[in-house]
Amino acid sequence: MRHNKTYGRTETGFTLIELMIVVAIIAIIAAIAIPNLLSARLNANETSAVSTLRNISSSQSQFQASARADVDADGTGEFGWFRELSGAHGVRTSADGSAVGGVLSPPVLSGAFRTIDNTGMVTRSGYRFRVTLPGANGGVAGETASGAFAGGVAVATDVAETTWCSFAEPTSYSTSGTRTFFVNQAGDITAADRGTGTTMYAASALIGSTPADNSTPITGKVAVGTVGSDGFLWKQVN
Repeated sequence: MRHNKTYGRTETGFTLIELMIVVAIIAIIAAIAIPNLLSARLNANETSAVSTLRNISSSQSQFQASARADVDADGTGEFGWFRELSGAHGVRTSADGSAVGGVLSPPVLSGAFRTIDNTGMVTRSGYRFRVTLPGANGGVAGETASGAFAGGVAVATDVAETTWCSFAEPTSYSTSGTRTFFVNQAGDITAADRGTGTTMYAASALIGSTPADNSTPITGKVAVGTVGSDGFLWKQVN
């Protein structure tokens, strides 16, 4: 007589409670890790922006000392644009940029600054950079992607021998950076937490009238430890 035996099978798997515990642990880890990752990225972007402004400052000093741009032919060089410093465009030989000479070789600024948008900005590592020179109208002269001067404003050649400024602002406030940075011919970098929805002008970090706009001269005193013409507190970056 044969006896059929039924053998029981043990099935393994996660119970609902175990799955909930795993999900809760993952959520806790994410809550701790994600803010730290975002903070690390913000710090990295801001550190890179400061380093880039220092490079721009050094490049301006080299360019001015070489007198490659000397429109008024007085033997003293003028400061330059991104397109001139990076070798993307010939060095201007006229105040309105309608005439240019040879391309700077070797360039004194990274080739990354050859890509300029229609507002005269260069974007890299979560920040937008712009350089401005004193304008013949008493305000500022900016550059554009086409190589023409923004608004048709020519450079004030004598003032451009001693004055320039540049700023770096986050492409997305609180996502790519929380501070805006500024530097001029003095070489000292300042920063302000300007928040979102505010427009950065060339003279925003200078002490002057409020609000600042591009008709404001850039020959004023830099706001260090005080409020700039944009109404924000600017502090020196060490």
